[in-house]
Amino acid sequence: MLQGSEDPWSSDNSQHLLDPYSLTHMLHGFVLCGLLALVAARLSPVWRLWLAVTVEAVWEIVENSEFVFRRYRAQTAALGYHGDTIINSLGDIFVCGLGFVLARNLGVRRTLALFLATEVTLVFWIRDSLLLNVLMLIYPIDAIRDWQAAGH
Repeated sequence: MLQGSEDPWSSDNSQHLLDPYSLTHMLHGFVLCGLLALVAARLSPVWRLWLAVTVEAVWEIVENSEFVFRRYRAQTAALGYHGDTIINSLGDIFVCGLGFVLARNLGVRRTLALFLATEVTLVFWIRDSLLLNVLMLIYPIDAIRDWQAAGH
């Protein structure tokens, strides 16, 4: 069971091995699998997996930087976000690798279908998703922030 699911916007949310946002890290694995298949097709799948996990580890460092904390708090409904614990970051990296392996085995169509199903599930469950998260970090929309805040 995912921890922190009672309130995905609480400061306690990213303090467990897995939380609702772990599913967005699985989607990172999907995206990285596809991108690396395009740009590094000559590398073996094991090396592409290693690259995907490395990219995810770098993202975990960036995600837990003061700059990103401030951005999350200012531009999204994650007002109490204080970053991930080490165990949560490790869980996110593992889930990304799992997503990569899953995407590699499912193929493009089934991975895309699972990506979309996961996005929809997250929107209804926690009023957030990978695509909404990226949008709100890059180009915040007040109506979306208000809708997200109304859910908690």
